[in-house]
Amino acid sequence: MENYLPLLQSTSLFAGISAGELRPLLSELGACIRSYGRGEALVQAGAPSRRVGVVLTGSIEAYRPAPSGARIPITHMGPGGVFGDVLGGSSLDSPVTVVASAPCEVLLFPYEKLLQPDGSAARQRLLQNLVRTISDKYFLLSRRVDLLVIKTLRAKVCAYLLSEAEQQGSMTFTIPFSRIQLADYLNCDRSALSRELSLMQRDGLLDTYRSSFKLLEPEALRQMIL
Repeated sequence: MENYLPLLQSTSLFAGISAGELRPLLSELGACIRSYGRGEALVQAGAPSRRVGVVLTGSIEAYRPAPSGARIPITHMGPGGVFGDVLGGSSLDSPVTVVASAPCEVLLFPYEKLLQPDGSAARQRLLQNLVRTISDKYFLLSRRVDLLVIKTLRAKVCAYLLSEAEQQGSMTFTIPFSRIQLADYLNCDRSALSRELSLMQRDGLLDTYRSSFKLLEPEALRQMIL
């Protein structure tokens, strides 16, 4: 656990909590480390989820199973990613499945332990961080809804890529999805998406290879969303 303290302090959940405060806090939370193999489920859709987790090594992905059997991607997380913070406080079963997309280690603790106040500054900061983390995810969800209501495929692609560039602080970036996953994320046909990206590359708007992108004309892309 000691080796992961700097990583935990960099997460949205434990930000601003010193190592000296974090050690006893993790003990109070009943935190434990678990390992998962690639493809192993951490959370299963249709089952209750009452734990909060932090990815320590490897990566995880969350998806929503569709009636057709398809997987609708929700998010992808590497080290430092926080999950279960929204689901854990609900009385409903999880609508999403979370699986290890690569062998991983995660820190887990019961959600109910997170909400037990003790008056300490560290605990107060933790609760503030929890509210902020959930609020940030709400706005990310709102951004996803905005993306899905855009009518044309090119405008959807432009909006998504510009959003990723903004979040990563660079016009050259890698997205967390394969082409199949990106098509599911944008709710479009994979062949249509590949064709659109090829046309945009031909028009000099971007360069792309697999999951890597370089936006060559960001202003032109912004105009296509309007």
